[in-house]
Amino acid sequence: MKYEIAVTKTQNPKTKPDPATLEFGTVFTDHMFLMDYDKGIGWHDARIVPYGPIALDPAAAVLHYAQEMFEGLKTYKTEDGKIQLFRPDMNAKRTNATNERLCIPLIDEGFYVDAIKSLVAFEKDWVPELDGTSLYIRPFIFGNEPFLGVRPSNQYIFCIILSPVGSYYKGGISPTKIFVEDEYVRSVSGGTGFAKIGGNYANGLASQEKAHKSGFTQVLWLDGKEHKYIEEIGTSNAFFVIGGEVFTAPLDEGTILPGITRDAVIQLLKDWNIPVREERFTIDDVTKAHREGRLDEVFASGTAAVISPVGELRYIDQDMVINHGKIGALSQKLYDTITGIQKGQLPDTYNWIVAL
Repeated sequence: MKYEIAVTKTQNPKTKPDPATLEFGTVFTDHMFLMDYDKGIGWHDARIVPYGPIALDPAAAVLHYAQEMFEGLKTYKTEDGKIQLFRPDMNAKRTNATNERLCIPLIDEGFYVDAIKSLVAFEKDWVPELDGTSLYIRPFIFGNEPFLGVRPSNQYIFCIILSPVGSYYKGGISPTKIFVEDEYVRSVSGGTGFAKIGGNYANGLASQEKAHKSGFTQVLWLDGKEHKYIEEIGTSNAFFVIGGEVFTAPLDEGTILPGITRDAVIQLLKDWNIPVREERFTIDDVTKAHREGRLDEVFASGTAAVISPVGELRYIDQDMVINHGKIGALSQKLYDTITGIQKGQLPDTYNWIVAL
């Protein structure tokens, strides 16, 4: 399907921030992408406009019934000045998987990627060059029809905003402390755990606050039925290196997000001849492996941090220090490889990179 993208340039460009002081998600570029949907018409009026507030009726569907989804990806500037995206086609596919679950109209995946590329190209001067920095891309869709009633909205807005961000780690990649949640749950089979929606994150705030008060960085979720099977770490996919094998939760339960970085990690591990087991395993399996000295590494994968090594786990009254609280060799190799491909410092033999 062919769409034209109209452009309205801002009359008040912002002063670009110092890339050395960038944080995550606090500064936004001059422009954003918008597109509307109306039942009977479809998606229409694609446009790049000055960044600014979006007007919503107080009865807008999203405000009352949470019909919304979002995605996250990054674009990078290489040493020779090229701008490139990392696997945006995967974000397009995951967007439609989420849309289908939430009764949001599907969007043409080719145009979805084109819209991202068009906005990034228009804002190319906002892509930071400093090592560890990138331009974060946040596409999102929400129902904006004004009505009070439980049904899918007949109107939607598709928006993309951009934010120059610094390295996820201040001072470099470093191990985190993770609290194993044994009270609250993130998702259940048949729910929305596999979808990229705000409700999944709001649902985890109480656990996150509890973890922070105890001095931990994030939460490791267990399954919602038996409270024993490993699922995700906060907003990231979890990996456990036990006795030379890598374990991660399977996607077939529908309770965890099919991470794009997760998929990249699994492909790399297989190519390095490291056994990967996508299967259900319990927190007791982890504590037993730790007692026996077989828990070699734990790490999380995701867009924001790429690879986040775990230095300590707490489950009820058990504190498990992993790899002496240091970054594991496999975690470091995965981080260096994926970021190297993203920044154009290593060859892209997987066709993961989309250049502008």
